[in-house]
Amino acid sequence: MPYIKKEFKTIKNMKIEEFLLNHTKLEEKLVLNLLKIGKIIDENNKRFQQNETIKSDFLYITIFEPKTQNLKPIFENRFFAIFDKPSGVLVHPTSSNDFSYTLLDEIKFYLGENSSLIHRIDKETSGLVIVSKDKYSELILKSQFEEKTLNNSSSIKKNYLALVKGKVLKSQTINEPIGNSKDLIKLKMQVCKDTNEGKPSTTIIEPIFYDENKNQTLIKATPITGRQHQIRVHCDFIGHSIIGDPIYGISEQEANDILTNKLKKTQRLMLQADFLEFDFLDINYKFKSLQKLF
Repeated sequence: MPYIKKEFKTIKNMKIEEFLLNHTKLEEKLVLNLLKIGKIIDENNKRFQQNETIKSDFLYITIFEPKTQNLKPIFENRFFAIFDKPSGVLVHPTSSNDFSYTLLDEIKFYLGENSSLIHRIDKETSGLVIVSKDKYSELILKSQFEEKTLNNSSSIKKNYLALVKGKVLKSQTINEPIGNSKDLIKLKMQVCKDTNEGKPSTTIIEPIFYDENKNQTLIKATPITGRQHQIRVHCDFIGHSIIGDPIYGISEQEANDILTNKLKKTQRLMLQADFLEFDFLDINYKFKSLQKLF
């Protein structure tokens, strides 16, 4: 339960900042941020403003308080850490009303308040995630991902493993723009033939092994750009949707039933962020997921 609401007995006629700094044990930076984003309220759910004088008897603070399930980073130095996220775990809460366990719990628990996610992977996807430990490393690492989006090239290299339906005969590069789907499912993406509706997207697909009995192919997927659901959308587009995908490669009704918990998923999404390579302060780093896709 990462987000919790804490109640405090106030001291009336005291400035809100003075009370928070002296009577809640919260750091000044966090206090100012909580006031800015409206996470401190009175009994009537009215947000406190900066420099406001307290008139209420109680105030309530909604704050992120991490809870660990002992998922430790697989690598850590003074600048960044690498987590190997299991399938089924959200990277971060979807809102302050989301009380589910997420990777952000472990990040804040082990690395502290200044740590920050450098990139995200889907809840259903397993594998490697980079986390910065301070603003300096955050700036350097995030800039590399931004370069990838803008220039279709990056010093950060990512490879995924995926198990897909059917036989993938040869390596191929998929250059198809991706944008929001107009279907019932709001978070779904799609290939857009009208380039004005989608963003340029490129994925390299390489077959590794074909299982004739199951008619499934293990592939390596290298996303050159970084669009939402990119590998899932591109694999579905070429007729080789990923095994266990709750959105792509199945009917819209079935996908909606899975997302609304009317229908139980029988298999995880068989997609894993399996390899990362990047340079940081003139040192080359390479990481491989310790998990088995199947």
